[in-house]
Amino acid sequence: MSQNLKLLIVRLSSIGDIVLTTPVLRCIKTQFPQYELHFLTKVQFAGIVTPNPYVQKVHVWQNSARQTATALASENYDHVIDLHHNLRTLLFKFALGVNAHSFNKLNIEKWLMVCWKWNRLPAMHIVDRYLDTVSYLGVKNDGLGLDFFISPHDEVQIPEMFPQVGGQPFIALAVGAAHATKRLPLKKLLTVCELIKQPVILLGGREDADTGREIARRFTGHVVNACGQLRLGQSASVIKQAAKVISPDTGLMHIAAAFNKPIMSVWGNTIPQFGMYPYLPANTQNPFALAEVKGLSCRPCSKIGYETCPRKHFRCMEMINENNIADWVNNSAG
Repeated sequence: MSQNLKLLIVRLSSIGDIVLTTPVLRCIKTQFPQYELHFLTKVQFAGIVTPNPYVQKVHVWQNSARQTATALASENYDHVIDLHHNLRTLLFKFALGVNAHSFNKLNIEKWLMVCWKWNRLPAMHIVDRYLDTVSYLGVKNDGLGLDFFISPHDEVQIPEMFPQVGGQPFIALAVGAAHATKRLPLKKLLTVCELIKQPVILLGGREDADTGREIARRFTGHVVNACGQLRLGQSASVIKQAAKVISPDTGLMHIAAAFNKPIMSVWGNTIPQFGMYPYLPANTQNPFALAEVKGLSCRPCSKIGYETCPRKHFRCMEMINENNIADWVNNSAG
């Protein structure tokens, strides 16, 4: 398929899921430079895609599928690549009336795993399933991993912004996650910070600011709170400069993977088998580590997460071994 094509890639949310689409964008554009790539997402996530040099135009979702289709009808797309695949995007594709190919979300397999603990999930990362969706174009995986492009105005000068850290090697610790059952409890975070020997920069959104302040308050200098103080691109810049990254199953973990950082990936109620573990380049020298509690009959309890543990005990996080996380930071090469 060598003719010129105009393609619309659809992924409405969220941070991590959009970062995980970047190999699709790069592989299409580098292997078929004549193709014109557009990307459709929600307005709050457009800034993730805008700096991407493989995308010619970014569109934002309107109030409805029909309104969005009407706004984009004049683009005359040859194909729509739906990497979100829910009811809204189904209605959008129908209204737009363009040849479309959709990503398989494996909802039945995930339901079986959550409800019955029957593992029918393929041993395949979601990125590879995204790439399978565009294989009909002749696109192949280049093995280069994820991308994240930082705008110049988001580049952070660590010694200037965080003089406590200066030019020392530091650890980036992601405090937040979209759902509470993906987050390390405060007491676990405090213990990890106490055990780590290097400076630590805490990262998270405004909703994590109180947690970040509480952690930093307990220490005299080697833990710096940046939660709620940085834009996403600035947090990405901090991660890019970190020696190592500790993160739960969240967008910052995937941004760390885009920069091929050594990652300690912490899992609570979700599981890596869902295909969302760190996706690193094929030739990486920085294999990731996992912190999870295996063998719990209640795990996974959701394919996404909850605000509280449905069983009230939260063993999937309460039983995480903080010493193992700190030992990985203090002793492992990377």
